[in-house]
Amino acid sequence: MLLAIDAGNTNVTFAVFEGNAAKAMWRMKTDAARTADEYLAFLSQLFEIKNLKLSDIHDVIISSVVPDANFQLRLLSHNAFSVRPKFIGKEIADFGVIVDVDKPEEVGADRLVNAAAVMAFYKPPAIVVDFGTATTFDVIDKRGAFIGGAISPGVNLSLNALHMAAAKLPRISISAPENTIGRNTVTNMQSGVYWGYVSLVEGMIRRIKKEMTGEVMVIATGGLAPLFQKSISDIDHVDEDLTLKGILAIAQYKVGPS
Repeated sequence: MLLAIDAGNTNVTFAVFEGNAAKAMWRMKTDAARTADEYLAFLSQLFEIKNLKLSDIHDVIISSVVPDANFQLRLLSHNAFSVRPKFIGKEIADFGVIVDVDKPEEVGADRLVNAAAVMAFYKPPAIVVDFGTATTFDVIDKRGAFIGGAISPGVNLSLNALHMAAAKLPRISISAPENTIGRNTVTNMQSGVYWGYVSLVEGMIRRIKKEMTGEVMVIATGGLAPLFQKSISDIDHVDEDLTLKGILAIAQYKVGPS
């Protein structure tokens, strides 16, 4: 079995795959100071609940945008599974995705993984809108090449910035207000963030499409994708597990299903 690990800025996600089937999936809050022993304590109980054994894992592939967490994740793989993990972008650089940008070494592993998922499970050309700590727009052209995109502050990051920078603005959670015109401070903030991001995403999608050729598919991923899907008609698919599917696709590249 394969253990796919997606270490993002907000959460670390673990998924166990047997062939193409996801046997289990768990998330924990990202903490760069977390030790391998803490990861192991977390996973051991969850493996048991799912009737899985640590010895079932024969491969570990990691997509990480948190460099400070990498050593402990590597140690976890050695200690828990007796496996040498492979990091996407380091140990794994060739997985069938052309990276056609000015500085390929600067592209985050998560964006490369999204491109791999598009090639394996969808069809280029495509735009992946990833609602994470940052809201990213990953662009895959008709050749299947990652050609760049855009990075904006994430929705929750913007909410926190409003609260921290403006003394009289409260901390609120994201929601979809019925009206654009807010009638009090909270609904003003909710409208500005939600409908502001709807306009941002719609505008960016349309601008990106103008620079591409052919029918462009738009795939949304990330925890907030379902919230925005109902208001953004340009989104063709919501796939919250796109990054994990991309890790699976990379694991099977040139090898085939395990």
